[in-house]
Amino acid sequence: MTFQAGQKVLIVSCADDPRAAGRTGRIVDEVPPGPLTGGRWTVGGLGLLIGPVLCHPHELTTAG
Repeated sequence: MTFQAGQKVLIVSCADDPRAAGRTGRIVDEVPPGPLTGGRWTVGGLGLLIGPVLCHPHELTTAG
């Protein structure tokens, strides 16, 4: 699945930081992720105590 920078997403699960599961954030990446991130998208804006996380596309879904 492809996302756009700034798009609002719901994190269904997150191997990078399980505390992020169930939270809504925004895609940070301007371009699709590559080998440096292992194909994972950067999601930010999750809250004060959770920094940006890396999530595989199957761990994310679009949020209204």
